[in-house]
Amino acid sequence: MSEIFLQTRQCMSDLIETGPGELRARFLFPVGFIGFQGHFPGRPILPAVCEIQAALAMLEAWKGEPVALRDIILAKFATPVTCDEEVVYQCAVTMEDGRDALVRSTVATADRNIARFRLRVSFEEKGRGVD
Repeated sequence: MSEIFLQTRQCMSDLIETGPGELRARFLFPVGFIGFQGHFPGRPILPAVCEIQAALAMLEAWKGEPVALRDIILAKFATPVTCDEEVVYQCAVTMEDGRDALVRSTVATADRNIARFRLRVSFEEKGRGVD
């Protein structure tokens, strides 16, 4: 598992299932978060890839299994996330067949929408791992 994924998981709190296949979690990315390195000096902005990885971290923690990103169907980013800014993720998971799922995710702060995306993922068998 990559260092950026491990740190992303550490930034997550309050993961709950709000309904069947519906999840919510909070993320707070501190100044020292690896994703801010070089993005951008003097004005840290969370990279889009880290926003997507946060949703994957939620899914992995929820299922207790590694998850693999198969496709980014839609990705819309409205405003940037900076360090020490709490964001709330909501994900709706629809299983498609076997271990594949469609995930609809929104990211917001208390007063603004940050992003929304749709992902196709696969839940991997335990022990196989994902990078």
